[in-house]
Amino acid sequence: MTGILPDQTNQYIADGEKMYRNIIDYSVETTVLHYDYKIIYINKSGADFFRTSKEALMDVDVLSVFQPSSREMIKKRIQECMAGNEMAPSIEEKVIRADGTTVETELYCRPVTFGDRKVIQTVFRDISIRKETEKILNNREKLASIGQIAAGIAHEVKNPLTAVKGFLQLLKESHSHPYLQTMEIELDKALLTMQNLLQVSKPDLQEEPLVSIDFCKELESLMLLFQDKLYNVEVEMDLRDRETRVIGKKNLFLKAFFNLIKNALEAISEKGKIRITHYCENQWVHIQITDTGVGIPKEKLNMLGTPFFSSKMDGTGLGLTQVYTTIHEHGGHISVDSKCGEGTTFYIRLPVAG
Repeated sequence: MTGILPDQTNQYIADGEKMYRNIIDYSVETTVLHYDYKIIYINKSGADFFRTSKEALMDVDVLSVFQPSSREMIKKRIQECMAGNEMAPSIEEKVIRADGTTVETELYCRPVTFGDRKVIQTVFRDISIRKETEKILNNREKLASIGQIAAGIAHEVKNPLTAVKGFLQLLKESHSHPYLQTMEIELDKALLTMQNLLQVSKPDLQEEPLVSIDFCKELESLMLLFQDKLYNVEVEMDLRDRETRVIGKKNLFLKAFFNLIKNALEAISEKGKIRITHYCENQWVHIQITDTGVGIPKEKLNMLGTPFFSSKMDGTGLGLTQVYTTIHEHGGHISVDSKCGEGTTFYIRLPVAG
């Protein structure tokens, strides 16, 4: 019986390793091979995903790509995977790329033979878009549920208020008293609040045609409405990609951006700056409104857009509810970043007109 020579064995190992490299190099998924927690191979898709070169990732501690709070758990999973022969169940974790940005991923690991040794293969899948979509859908469902409740309450409250206003007007015809005028003014405020609540909770009730909107032009026009409030506020407009358009209900959008600009101005107590940015990227129109105002506490950011929740002492929250509802109803996305004492930025993204 003829045995296999050592040179032949080495050649088989080298050929097997080369074949394996070729297979994963053509994979569109981020594939990392690591041994004793050190990266020994990564495909081109992986280098692109981590935003660096393949060479820069060689011998890097694979645990370093995870957030510090997750590293011990990942280390334990790798040890269990190395001890067994089955693929570990997939998990969702944030990973840190070479440029410092983080991204939501789904990952799984399994033991494989690479060359002449057993190593761990970890596959990363970018699920940030899926997560963002889920968040948008959850926000829409939340707004829809709140809207149904708010609409019911608004109807129930508006009817008796209207009746009280009618009797008050009859009373004014037969009696004269300064308090009656005050009562009527306050009733009008309450009725206006109910009407605004109905509008933001049931936006489909507003019959308005869809038109092509030039946001660069409309944002410039809106700023003219605030000229009397800009004596101590510097305004910077960076409006690029002026040819892009968005299809939507123009008046709803104008009201939404009016509310955002108004909030930005009101957030600045003395001197400050407002910056409005417009640009197009990847078939989306991006609009950012930044102020150097008082900012919003971190614990309150997730509540923005909810009716009757406001960071202002005398606010109703209905203005931002209208903003969020309008953006979501047009297939867009809105997020906010804020730091107390430094200011707030609203990020709006809307699909470009096809």
